[in-house]
Amino acid sequence: MLFSVFENVLDAHLSSSRQIVLALSGGIDSRVLLDLLSTYRDVHPQHRYLVIHIHHGLSPHADSWMTQCGEWASDVGIPFKGVKVRVKNNGEGIEKAARTARYQGIEDNVEPNALILTGQHADDQAETFLLALKRGSGPAGLSAMPALRPMGQAFLLRPLLSVTRRDIEAYAEQRGLSWVEDESNLDCKFDRNFIRQRWLPPAQSRWPGLVKAINRTASLCAEQEALLEELLQEHDAIVCPDSVVISLHALNGYSAKMQSALVRRWLKQTTGLSASQAQLSMLFSSVIAASDDANPKLYLGGWQVRRFQSQLHAVPKYEDISDWRASLKRGVFIELPNECGQLGIFDAESAFKFDNFDAQGNRVSVQLRKPKLDEKVSIRFDPEGVLAHPLGRQGKRKLKKLYQEYGVPSWMRRRTPLLYFGETVAAVAGLFVCEGFEGQDCDFVWHKTH
Repeated sequence: MLFSVFENVLDAHLSSSRQIVLALSGGIDSRVLLDLLSTYRDVHPQHRYLVIHIHHGLSPHADSWMTQCGEWASDVGIPFKGVKVRVKNNGEGIEKAARTARYQGIEDNVEPNALILTGQHADDQAETFLLALKRGSGPAGLSAMPALRPMGQAFLLRPLLSVTRRDIEAYAEQRGLSWVEDESNLDCKFDRNFIRQRWLPPAQSRWPGLVKAINRTASLCAEQEALLEELLQEHDAIVCPDSVVISLHALNGYSAKMQSALVRRWLKQTTGLSASQAQLSMLFSSVIAASDDANPKLYLGGWQVRRFQSQLHAVPKYEDISDWRASLKRGVFIELPNECGQLGIFDAESAFKFDNFDAQGNRVSVQLRKPKLDEKVSIRFDPEGVLAHPLGRQGKRKLKKLYQEYGVPSWMRRRTPLLYFGETVAAVAGLFVCEGFEGQDCDFVWHKTH
């Protein structure tokens, strides 16, 4: 019966030859998946199979677990890859940090469009639902885990979500399988373990159908969330003039509830973050409703939400690169720091080789004269106290004022490259050439990353 469930789920997502990757932790759930996958491989040899084990280094048994997983994969004749990762706890908890490292380690070692199998089951789904309930989540959070979701350039599939832990244990016993026990799964200081060890067992004793009922509720929440997304999608073109910003003028035309739903959807699409009710409330009060002359921002995870010219922008938290500088030679692109893109200065006769417009049709180059022999060419970022004289305008002005006039967002003003000939600003990338440096000898090209 268990193989039939497994096979039907995989067949639904495998219309053509594809890489199938099992994330094997060594626990009972993934150990059963390995047994099922070996049988599936024998019936469906047209696919490419791989077993991956992620070594977190968090347990004294981590080395032996990886060795054991490799032996099990070898026993069934499926290629094995052990991947060691570094878990970085950035204050969000060791569980989340380990999960992030694990998923990244898997993504980095699979083919594009691979189908990655993990062993979560119906009891795990119930635990995820209860954790979301504890946090006060709405329908999106209570939808718990989807059976299929994108994972980088691949897809993560949970083929056993309809199967209970009891069914998996019975299969493992029937097949005579062995597995490893992670001692951390017994530590009830972790919320999921508390629910699994202390809360669910007595609750199931009183209500035997509880796990199935929770899974049914999660499924209904997922349906409602999908319907909401479908209805909200019709408003994307109105509130989002392009995919990375949301128009506050357009947003004002909606009710308060619709505004919250549209902003939450926009945040999810641009950052991947699911904003809580408290975060949304803070966003509306401190950013959207701030005075016109303010420069409001709100930090959410690794992002900041900013308001500029009546639009909301989701901006990654950038490092300060004001002190960065580099020499620049004609005819060579250089990599700018902190995801600022590539930049170069090229003789006019070779500039035609480069695309001088971005996807929105904005010019990414400006033309100017060649530097003189005694003019050292460099790139800098710090606009503090710098005066510039844009070609065709009267007199010099501070870059801070010029950035305001040219509509450069505040967070980009220390990320916009300045081209120096000697100790004088010759051009500002993507904006203008300065008086005295005009000409058509060279193209100053900036290909932005963000």
